Amino acid sequence: MLSRILVLSASVGNGHTTAAEALKKAFLIKGIAREVRHEDVLKFTNPLFRRLYSNAYIDLVNGMPEVLGWMYDKLDEPWKNEKRRLFFDKLNTRPFVKMVRDHDPDWIVCTHFLPAEIISDLKGHGKLTTPQAIVVTDLDMHAMWLCRNYEHYFVALDETRIYLESLGCPPDKITVSGIPIDPKFAERKSKGEMCAKYGLDADIPTVILSLGGFGVGKIDGLLDSLRSIQRPVQVLAMCGRNEELKAKLERDISAASLVKIIPVEYTREMDEYMSASDLIVGKPGGLTTCEALAKGLVFVIADPIPGQEERNSDHLLEQGCAIRSNNPATLGYKIEQLINDKQRLETMRANALKFARPNAAFDIAEKIAKLGQSTW
Repeated sequence: MLSRILVLSASVGNGHTTAAEALKKAFLIKGIAREVRHEDVLKFTNPLFRRLYSNAYIDLVNGMPEVLGWMYDKLDEPWKNEKRRLFFDKLNTRPFVKMVRDHDPDWIVCTHFLPAEIISDLKGHGKLTTPQAIVVTDLDMHAMWLCRNYEHYFVALDETRIYLESLGCPPDKITVSGIPIDPKFAERKSKGEMCAKYGLDADIPTVILSLGGFGVGKIDGLLDSLRSIQRPVQVLAMCGRNEELKAKLERDISAASLVKIIPVEYTREMDEYMSASDLIVGKPGGLTTCEALAKGLVFVIADPIPGQEERNSDHLLEQGCAIRSNNPATLGYKIEQLINDKQRLETMRANALKFARPNAAFDIAEKIAKLGQSTW
């Protein structure tokens, strides 16, 4: 058993921190370390950098996604932008380094490239000797994830492994694990029981509409299109912490419509809602995608963010477990066509389960345990 594991993320969106928490949970369940600590590296930077770094991405997603896509492609050239680390000279890293040294972990596990490259830089300058594992939290791998000083990479796909090997990464330092999600998504739960628990009709197709990444105008367009479906469908509109949106949807509910819109507030039971559902409509972020795959949901891709989500979309479509709606006006039509074709829907569901890696967090935890034994 290891003494201490330090899991590092960056609070840029929810995916990286969610993956870190999934790993922490897996380490503890498997009893791999006596202590597992998860820290957000941005807590240890100066306030201005923290605000700019965390807000810039969200602002680009909401206001200028095409700029984000351009930046994503422009920076995706291996090692060409390695000097970007000079930018991090502006970071106040001393509190971070002090935390790491005080904690004295046996292993550091990073679920975001920011802490990974800080650790790599410290190791490269002889300021840190702790072994580092880097867990890539998208299906595709961007050059920003590349580090020179690491002990192991965990990636989602064999294709990513081939890419890393082409850049000179030793094969024995790469594990194709999938993206770590909460272990509860690996639990099989009866669709009938979950429908009964949440007041759903098990005989009617259920669609999860993940609204977190959409602006109000786009949400209205998506809902209008779904309401055009000419057969009974129940739509779980996941509102998160947006109470205003939930109240608006509740006011707009029409008993006469064949499509039943059910607003759902923030929940920690997304695995159960997914167990009750057949499709998920939304943006294919790394964590949401892998959670949906683990539950065998067919993904209906809507308005993916240019860059990483576009690439995630390519992989889902290639594996035959997703369809894509490029126009909100045709979303309802495409979903209805799929629901009416039961054989196609079942084939895509089977493809989703085949592509899924629901035990990724446990697999990563067990591999690090073995790597830890080799360093003793």
